[in-house]
Amino acid sequence: MHELSLAQGLVKQLLQLATEHHADRVVKATVRIGPLAGVVVDSFCFGFDAVKSMSSVTRETILELDCPPAVYRCPACGWEGEVCRPANVLCPGCGIQGRTFPVGDDDLILQQVELEGDDETLSGSEQKEGK
Repeated sequence: MHELSLAQGLVKQLLQLATEHHADRVVKATVRIGPLAGVVVDSFCFGFDAVKSMSSVTRETILELDCPPAVYRCPACGWEGEVCRPANVLCPGCGIQGRTFPVGDDDLILQQVELEGDDETLSGSEQKEGK
């Protein structure tokens, strides 16, 4: 399961950040999953819930996901937008029937982390997570 290894990597990264900032726990982690990342979101969440419970620092961490929809581009006119069935549809831009192509990134990015320490709550943002 590819998603389990991604979840393990995320928890490891969260634990490293907590250690670096002398935090007692990770309150929340916001992760962006690009539309072309090839990640099954439910499996990733399941894996994260299983792995986070192995440490008291991450046991209660809330995982917040940003999963933008796939966008498709028409090679004939350059129109971009969301379509229900990307294969062999009429382009809303030019009306030509053909194949639209997905556009977007394939990144899995740790966007923001909320940490809690003895006296304060810390937050940070924008760190890429390897796939």
